[in-house]
This record gives sequence, structure tokens and C-alpha cells, in this order.
Amino acid sequence: MKAIGRNIIIKKEKEGTTETKGGLLLAETQREDIRYTKATVVSTGEDGSNAGLEKGSKVYFDRHAGHKIEVEKEIYHLIKLQDVVVVL
Repeated sequence: MKAIGRNIIIKKEKEGTTETKGGLLLAETQREDIRYTKATVVSTGEDGSNAGLEKGSKVYFDRHAGHKIEVEKEIYHLIKLQDVVVVL
């Protein structure tokens, strides 16, 4: 599987539940206050590799960006290079 152009294929990392100050447990999908999500790069297009991204890089991206795709029963996300805000 190979991304094309300025596209990046990523796999989101599972965050699990978090506990608030009041003791409530919030699921990953209920964290409306967090805009960016951590992921691992699976494939970059030609332009992505020029930006310093490579397979295995850890990135933060806008959680509302891109689309989900399913390949061999695995869920991946396809985002644009411009949606990446931090490379770790």
C-alpha cells in the first residue's frame, strides 16, 4: 500500500480512557477538548518524504482531517500532508 502525491496513510494510536479531575472516565471519542491525535505513518506520497516524514514516524494530526480506509480488515486513515501539525 503506497500513498500518492501529498497524501499520507496513517494508523491512529489507541488512547483508551482518561479520568477527569472529578473522577469521570471519558472514552477516546468523548475528548472534545483535544483537537489533535497521535498516529504512526504507514506510507507517504512523494511530497511527504520530502517533508521529513517516513514510515514509522510518529505524528500529530487534526482529528477531523482525512478519511478512513479498510485494507485487509485493518482501519487506516488517509490524510493530506498539510493536516500534520507535529512530527515527533
